[in-house]
Parts: sequence; structure tokens; C-alpha cells
Amino acid sequence: MKLASYRHGGVLHAGVVVGDPGDERVCALPPGATVLDVASAGGESAGAAASWAMTHSLPVPISEVRLLPPVRPTSIRDFVAFEEHVEGVVRSVSGGAGVPAEWYEAPAFYFGNPHSVVGANDDVEIPPGCSVFDFELEIAAVVGIPGRDVDPRRARENIVGYTILNDWSARDLQAREMKVGLGPAKGKDGSSTLGPWLVTADELEPFRDDDGYLALEMRALVNHVEVGHDLASNAAWTFEEMLAHASRGSWVGPGDVLGSGTGGNGGCLAELWGRSGVQEPPPLAAGDVVRLEVEGLGAVENRVVDRPAGAPGRAVGPARARSRARSRSEIGSVPA
Repeated sequence: MKLASYRHGGVLHAGVVVGDPGDERVCALPPGATVLDVASAGGESAGAAASWAMTHSLPVPISEVRLLPPVRPTSIRDFVAFEEHVEGVVRSVSGGAGVPAEWYEAPAFYFGNPHSVVGANDDVEIPPGCSVFDFELEIAAVVGIPGRDVDPRRARENIVGYTILNDWSARDLQAREMKVGLGPAKGKDGSSTLGPWLVTADELEPFRDDDGYLALEMRALVNHVEVGHDLASNAAWTFEEMLAHASRGSWVGPGDVLGSGTGGNGGCLAELWGRSGVQEPPPLAAGDVVRLEVEGLGAVENRVVDRPAGAPGRAVGPARARSRARSRSEIGSVPA
């Protein structure tokens, strides 16, 4: 089942996507239903909701609606599970070489901004202060069943569906802030695309290989030219293992999003730059169109735009030198 969140005629809906690729239509679910609720219910309950939508709602062509992120994440944990991606990006972002030994020990992730998600076809602004803008080709798993210390052998039960994730990256901001030993933070804070819809986990079972990985083809195109192509099964860990790691000593809950990390072989521009030593293709600029395609999940396509002239958001200046005084008596009088 494919479930979408969308706006049509000024009204927010959740719906069931039907039709063949390129000719999709969406049928609205009962009022008040959400994609996450229906996907999490599963089984007969989800089937009943879908049947209601297809018998009580007129199908609307996807081209006539604005697709929204299928879920509003409660949190985003974005992993870095593709070794080939790490090899290239380490060179490009930090100037290092090779994959850190610590990467092999456990699946690493950072927390993204759940408030900055955009839909499958929304415009994406270049972040303020950024001159090296990049995309990232990822798959995201959506948690529907809460858990803590989840056994990786049972973790599949907690995942209710999958969607495409584009973890947009300000590489120059990212490189600077990660030298402090934190982040990425503002380098990843501007936008993340989720979409075009949520595909329930059962639909992707035929794509599993013998090791339990989802062997989905992933492609990235910039201005209609393919720059990246990989298999999702090249990740070093399965989504079940990533979820188990995320839940170790911690809770995961409904609406949590787990990003796979960026695919290799051109899953982002920074990987290509790290391998060649030159920024070719060049960083994204206003007017560029980035399209990500994942087998079984569909495609998202976003246009890069400049921030509006005069938009607020003043940069904070550099650190000020301080005295390191230990008491107020050392710094003189304090205004009343």
C-alpha cells in the first residue's frame, strides 16, 4: 500500500495512492486519518481504511495535488551506512583519507531537524551563508511501533514503511562546524525532503535479498543527467540493525525516521569531489533540479532556489575574548 499526505483544494488529506507509475491517483482516507495511523494499524484495519478510500473518494491525479511529507517526523536519526560514500566524503569534507576505524564498529548517526522536512516537489532554499550546496540520496524507514532495546531479529515489526529521503547539505558550513568535534548541525539544518509517499513494509518484501537487505536500485539526477546509481543492499547494516542500535538504552517511537545514509557511487556530489579532487559536477545553484529515484518507492524532484532577498536571519559574529574571572569582584561593578 502507498499512503500519501497531500493538500488539494486548500484542504489537507491523507490518502491511498493507486494506479501505475506515471499515472498515479490518490483517494482520500476518512477525515482525521493520518498516514502513520493507517500504516501502524496494519492488517485488516489498514485494508479497511484503504477500501473505504477507494469506494468513497474520487481519485485525484497526483499532478493536481501538492504532495507533503508523508509523515511529520517526531525525530530524524540519519545514519551513514554506505562505506563507499564515507570514503569519498571524508576526503571532500574533512580532507582526510580512508574510512575511520570507528565507522566499522557500529552504525553511526546524527539527529536531523524534524521541523525542516519538505515535500516531494517543493522548492528547496540554499541555506544562508552556504556556497557549496549538495543533495544526498537516501532511503528512510518510518517507525510505527514503539520500542526500547529492540532485538534486531524482531525489529522489522517496528517499521511500518519506507520513503525517499534527501538530506540536503551545506558542505562548507558542515566542514567548518565539524572541526569543533560536533555536528553536522547547521550544515544539515535547512531542509530534508521526504516523499513522495510512504510505502508499507509488506510491499517491499519481494525486494529482500538472502541476507535480509532491501536490494532497491537508487538513482540521482541533476538537471536530468544521472550522477549517481547504487543498490540499497550495499549498506553495511540493515534497517533492522540500525533500529536496534538506535533503541539501545533509548526509546524509539511512532513517527521516528531512520535514514539509511547516502548511497555510494555518486549518491551525493561531495563523494564525487572527494574522489576526483575537483568540484565537478559543481555545487548546486539556484535553478538546478535534483531528482532522486528509488525502485519500489517512486521519485522526488526538487528545484533549488535562492533565499528571498531581505530574508531575516542575521549571522552571529565570532567569539569574544573573555577574562575567565571566577567571581564578580574580579570584573568590577555589576549594573543593578
